[in-house]
Amino acid sequence: MTEDQGVFQNAADAPDVHRLRRGGREVIIVGTAHVSRASAETVTRIIEAEKPDTVCIELCDSRYQAMMNPEAFRNMNIVEVIRKKRVYLLLSHLLLASFQKRIADKLGIQAGQEMIAAVGAAKSSGAEILPVDRDIRTTLSRAWRLMGFWGKMKLLFQMVGAFAEAEDISEEEVEALKEKDALEMVIQELGEMQPGLRKVLIDERDLYLTEKIRSAPGEKVVAVVGAGHVPGIKRSWEKDIDVTALMAMPKKSPLVPVLKWGLPLAIIAFIIGGFFFSGAKAGMNMVVWWIGVNAVLAGLGAIIALGHPLTVLSAAVAAPITSLNPTIAAGWVSGLVEAWLRKPQVRDMETISEDILSARGFWTNKITRVLLVVIFTNLGSMIGTFVALPLMARYWGT
Repeated sequence: MTEDQGVFQNAADAPDVHRLRRGGREVIIVGTAHVSRASAETVTRIIEAEKPDTVCIELCDSRYQAMMNPEAFRNMNIVEVIRKKRVYLLLSHLLLASFQKRIADKLGIQAGQEMIAAVGAAKSSGAEILPVDRDIRTTLSRAWRLMGFWGKMKLLFQMVGAFAEAEDISEEEVEALKEKDALEMVIQELGEMQPGLRKVLIDERDLYLTEKIRSAPGEKVVAVVGAGHVPGIKRSWEKDIDVTALMAMPKKSPLVPVLKWGLPLAIIAFIIGGFFFSGAKAGMNMVVWWIGVNAVLAGLGAIIALGHPLTVLSAAVAAPITSLNPTIAAGWVSGLVEAWLRKPQVRDMETISEDILSARGFWTNKITRVLLVVIFTNLGSMIGTFVALPLMARYWGT
């Protein structure tokens, strides 16, 4: 392998700086920890010394715009989030941001400081700034597509558990984090618990970053990425990569629509059969149990989320109906009611980055509380379906 085709390490560079070649162009990969002050200083030093034509940063365009314009978050429309079924995506994004900010606060620095430093140094040197990460919505959407409802619940609880551990981080662990990418570390941990997620959250992004970096314009390029991505980028440097495939949504299993429509139809047939084979009284008892159990557990979910009394009522009324309608969920109804009754204010947008650092903040911020209402109502409704069925079956054939 020639130097022009392969990878080489300049001994004069820091250990986290890697020099690669592509078609006569030089690409300098700077591996960073997103919560390390030393990483930010290294990034600035490298860009100032190398004077690249382009600086690639491990942000997607939407995250880059959010970093450059923090006030834009105020324009988020929680109603649209519910309508477009992005509640789980938004909540997971907030949880990841919460973890990163907690670690940054432990270190006494700003989360993503090295990316801010890269942008500042690039502007000072006149280099083009190029966000090269895959859009966060695409990454999370592909991850969610791989999981069912219970998989999503498991992941969220695993993430919450990981963040709880961040509160008790030791001084030794803080020092270790300075040498790593804290956010990538927790993603890797989650990937070990759910292997399918690692492929989407890490491996696919390694490929995407590789292609975007090596196709960046200019004779000399500096790419600032999390240290966890560097080995994957180096392994993929000479591979053919299909970016279009990395942006596509995985196809749903053909069993999904069958189960989505089959289960409600089976429940309806089960109830009708109760009337036909067991009589009107038994059939009515089955209906009462269906309505009662679904209503109580969905309403309980809204209560756990500290929903408004009318939100709780809407959850209880909607659940028995929406459980038989695969096109709508009880949580969407209760979430919209909660958003309408307790309209999120500008203050909630301004304080969300701090509120998500604690469980109390999640429940008191009006934005995150709407998300919790949706999730806990849906969870209660789903549990209600499986609890109600055996109770209803007692009247079959009586």
